[in-house]
Amino acid sequence: MKISIGLFGFGRTGAVVANEIINDADCELKWVMKKSIEHTGEFASHLLGHVHAEGRIFSFQEIDFHRFYEENPVDVIIDFSSSCAVKEYQHAVKYGSRIVSAISNYAPEDIEDLKALSQQTAILYSPNITLGINFLMEASKLLQEIVPDSDIEIIEEHFKDKKDVSGTAIRIAKALGLDEEQHVNSIRIGSVVGRHEIVFGLPNQTIRIVHETHDRAAFGQGAIYAAKWVMNQGKGSYTMEQALAQIMAKSPVGSYEQENQIILN
Repeated sequence: MKISIGLFGFGRTGAVVANEIINDADCELKWVMKKSIEHTGEFASHLLGHVHAEGRIFSFQEIDFHRFYEENPVDVIIDFSSSCAVKEYQHAVKYGSRIVSAISNYAPEDIEDLKALSQQTAILYSPNITLGINFLMEASKLLQEIVPDSDIEIIEEHFKDKKDVSGTAIRIAKALGLDEEQHVNSIRIGSVVGRHEIVFGLPNQTIRIVHETHDRAAFGQGAIYAAKWVMNQGKGSYTMEQALAQIMAKSPVGSYEQENQIILN
């Protein structure tokens, strides 16, 4: 049975995410919610070049959310819109929807709202939901444990019109216990979708861990992974790091090492 998905946001990234959901055999895009009234009543699939009708478009401006969720329940809501959408989740969870939020910068009060809603449903929040960036974070935390005295700097590069400091870079800094103002270095250039680099300075050597996003489709692929994972979770608040950590814990690498240890002994 396919996972039914509702998508918040249909801008540059949201449209690409919608296309990834439509192309995934395990998912069905039930609807798309956007700010403007342009294209309301049409189907995202048609706008994206598909023949079949999938992902009917609605506008925030025209919706009674309580009634909307009752009539259009979904298994998972994926949010690539803006932080204000968190106010609308409260009605969705009443009808069993889980939440995957990929908003880059939430205000503290929005985070509190997410935490409160996690008592009613499963919520996965990640400001950068690509699989690669979350693997980078886990690898960086491990390296920091191995070389705790290393100098660490974070470099984030994005397209020249991006104004805010990368929410992902801030999250990396917090995960590594670093002051973001001192250790996050921002570069705005050209049309770079997103590049994050963590530099570890050690005596006589430098280690660099880099993740680059070449296409916004990476966000869609990460969001779909998160949606499938969160379907198997109980009520609570989760992160992509947790989702990946569970998979890494099941990796055959551990059993391989144990087998070889037995042989060596």
